[in-house]
Amino acid sequence: QVQLVESGGGLVQAGDSLRLTCAASGRTFSAYALGWFRLAPGTEREFVAGIITSGGSANYADSVKGRFAISRDNAKNTVYLQMDSLKPEDTAVYYCAARRWAGISTHRNDYDYWGQGTQVTVSS
Repeated sequence: QVQLVESGGGLVQAGDSLRLTCAASGRTFSAYALGWFRLAPGTEREFVAGIITSGGSANYADSVKGRFAISRDNAKNTVYLQMDSLKPEDTAVYYCAARRWAGISTHRNDYDYWGQGTQVTVSS
């Protein structure tokens, strides 16, 4: 069982940066691949970024490549999402997710555990 708690969301202006943090419970954190998803009004929950168990490889949605960076610290049971050059279309609730496999998946149904989400609002 893994419990995930996101933090770091807020209201920012276009071009600003935010760093989201997801703290996880459980002694086997390093055995889970992790992902960040987001949900905007009127849309489906979409993949943003994912990282493998070791942290050595990551994958990103095309819409955030070059602006967002995912990282993890297995010693601290924490995963981060650094978001730079934010745009109004990045406005959404951001969710952290964990899956019981080493590899990244871009499909939300492949993830076993979810956090409660943190709101990110980017004004123009």
